[in-house]
Amino acid sequence: MNRLPIRARLTLVFALAMAVVLLLAGSLVYVRVASNLNDALDEQLRSRAQDVSALVRRDGSLKSTSGTLVEHGESFAELLSSSGGVLDSTAPGGAKSLLLPSELDRARHKAIFFNRPSVPGLDEPARLLALPVVRGSSNLVLIVGATRENRAETLRSLRNAFLIGGPLALILASLAGYGLAGAALRPIEAMRRRAADISATSLDDRLPVPPTQDEVSRLGETLNAMLARIGDGLARERRFVADASHELRTPLSLLKTELELALRHARTTEELESAIRAAAQDTERLSRIADDLLLLARAEQGRVPIKRESVDVADVLETVAERFRPRVRLERRDLSVAPGDPLVVKGDRVLLEQALGNMVDNAFSHGAGPITLSADRRNGSAELHVRDEGGGFAADFLTRAFERFSRGQKTSTDGSGLGLAIVETIADAHQGHAEAANTNGGGADVWITVSLG
Repeated sequence: MNRLPIRARLTLVFALAMAVVLLLAGSLVYVRVASNLNDALDEQLRSRAQDVSALVRRDGSLKSTSGTLVEHGESFAELLSSSGGVLDSTAPGGAKSLLLPSELDRARHKAIFFNRPSVPGLDEPARLLALPVVRGSSNLVLIVGATRENRAETLRSLRNAFLIGGPLALILASLAGYGLAGAALRPIEAMRRRAADISATSLDDRLPVPPTQDEVSRLGETLNAMLARIGDGLARERRFVADASHELRTPLSLLKTELELALRHARTTEELESAIRAAAQDTERLSRIADDLLLLARAEQGRVPIKRESVDVADVLETVAERFRPRVRLERRDLSVAPGDPLVVKGDRVLLEQALGNMVDNAFSHGAGPITLSADRRNGSAELHVRDEGGGFAADFLTRAFERFSRGQKTSTDGSGLGLAIVETIADAHQGHAEAANTNGGGADVWITVSLG
């Protein structure tokens, strides 16, 4: 059953449902017609019994009714004494009573209907009506009856009509159902053919959507939305690979140049040490870029490893500030931690320090003036801020500051463009968010929000 095409399955189900409906409707009509024929026959027998009873009470003969009150070969009548003896009857009746003794006893008191598979002289099923009749001082029993063959013929004709018309109606209905199923599935087949032609190089194509505003059109719209998301995802991945290749090419080229120069020319020990030191710095940069790319790739898959623990925010700020003390002295900048309320958050201390370190590094590379680390309580969460007093973010860059490989104006210390993207990834991993803004007095403010522990 499951291997059949959907169109065939729909047609089969429709045919089965139609067969059940036709069977139930035919049975209902058949039973209804049979009941109406029985009621009509009973009413006919009652009317005939009244006429024949009037004749019997006037001492009339039943044989004289043939062809008038009693039709020859179709109906009959019989008059019995109270003891069951046959007093009179129509042809082809004889001297034998049509009632059993128990039936005769009941018929003496009220009118009763009986069914007979056959009666003498008629090899057909019959219906009898026996009722008490008074003639003079005698209590008699009158029996009128009629063959049921007309009823049987009518029901046979109706049954034959059902047996012939029912299958024909079922076939026609099945063909109509097959056509309707084909019409309903035609838009899906059109979408399937278009989907078969879509590849990774043609994700801008879309499935045809019928203007019916039904389940099929909603399916097409959903699939087109999915194709759009897949296309956007592939475009992001391609940009990511291209940007990553570009970022890796520069340190690799520098590393290769330093090593080639060190091997090609005779150098003093100091020159070799300087070349090795430069190669080590390029290698360190490559290692950081690789770690950042790995973290971003894990974030895409929703697998950023988080070791949640209670973290003292003030301790984290002091640790990050202490890490940058050599750079503070080298660049003669001021780096301080603003006092604030003691806050404890639930998070990964290493990742939070990495995020704050990237924010501070961004302030050193692209900002100016003193750098301040602070933490504020806001709406049940902790906001970890890094502020500087430089020129702030360019207006067109502020909206994409956290995008991968995004950079503002060029500086002498251009980075990989992954620092703030890593910040946002770490914030998202903590079910928080990262934001950036320009301060009113000039400068940039970058912060992440983490839930309090």
